[in-house]
Amino acid sequence: MTQVRLRQIRKQYADGTEVIHGVDLDIHDGEFMVFVGPSGCGKSTLLRMIAGLEDISGGELHLDGMLANDIAPAKRGLAMVFQSYALYPHMSVFDNMAFSLKMAGQSKVSIESAVQKAAAILQIEHLLDRKPKDLSGGQRQRVAIGRAIVRQPKLFLFDEPLSNLDASLRVQMRIELSRLHQELQTTMIYVTHDQVEAMTLGQRIVVFNGGRIEQVGKPLELYEKPANLFVAGFLGAPKMNLLPVMVERVEGDVVVLKIASGDLIHIETSTLDSIPQVGRSYTLGCRAEHVSMLESQSNTGLNVVCQFVEHLGDSCIVYASLQDGMTVAMKSQQLHRVPKSGGHFTLSFDRKHVHLFDSVGARI
Repeated sequence: MTQVRLRQIRKQYADGTEVIHGVDLDIHDGEFMVFVGPSGCGKSTLLRMIAGLEDISGGELHLDGMLANDIAPAKRGLAMVFQSYALYPHMSVFDNMAFSLKMAGQSKVSIESAVQKAAAILQIEHLLDRKPKDLSGGQRQRVAIGRAIVRQPKLFLFDEPLSNLDASLRVQMRIELSRLHQELQTTMIYVTHDQVEAMTLGQRIVVFNGGRIEQVGKPLELYEKPANLFVAGFLGAPKMNLLPVMVERVEGDVVVLKIASGDLIHIETSTLDSIPQVGRSYTLGCRAEHVSMLESQSNTGLNVVCQFVEHLGDSCIVYASLQDGMTVAMKSQQLHRVPKSGGHFTLSFDRKHVHLFDSVGARI
């Protein structure tokens, strides 16, 4: 296991383009940390800098307390698993997994033991004599992971390893990776653009945007208390409903908000970190599962028109438009009460699960 510490890490290319802007981050011993963000946000670049595959333009990288900026990749005690399996097609699974150990001059007995142990962990003992062309995508990825395991690294780096797999295999491999981490108890850093992978795999998640960290925390912390509008809009499917509002008044422990259509929304001050100012404009945020349909049209709710219903089997997502044209998503498990397209109904927000974001996008 190893601890990773990043202090003011920057990456700037020869043409002056800066893609990582002073990142500070601590990754603990044995932690499964996930880097998530949209394409081009710098998460893979940062991973490659930790691996030593990209030069560090500024700042300090510490591995187990040792400054590692200038340590060669092979000396860092880590193993990397890429999106492409990069297996040798002419070699058997056994030889693919054993290759790095043979290059290091280890004995046949130690190589045999290491490969067999890794194969047992990944449940691929029966595949050791096969060639990569005879394997499924999931089996090839297991071999690629096994090739990393045999080196007994102190740190695993995964760069979108499941992107080439179909949906069912991705689910299966997520389970396998979680089990692998529990068994090995080795520090792992995992890069993905898939928020589902991030939420299900990570003990903590780092949300990146434009080469900067937007928020770090446990999955539910980020989901339930996003630090800003970017995190609120990025995590969650469907994404959080976001509506421009103005503070009409504050009545005790209730804040009354007005949306563009003139409708009023009530929220509780206990959900906020600070009291908003009357007359100020904010952005209201509410998850689809905290939006509900009222029994009948009411002056206390928002009158909307159903635009589209997305059926998910055990639940459905209803997309409805407000009078001002804004769209609100509502998740419901009451399938017998789903409105029809074009139908009018009234919805309300759970006042205990509403967020407010200020003019710069920060949660208040």
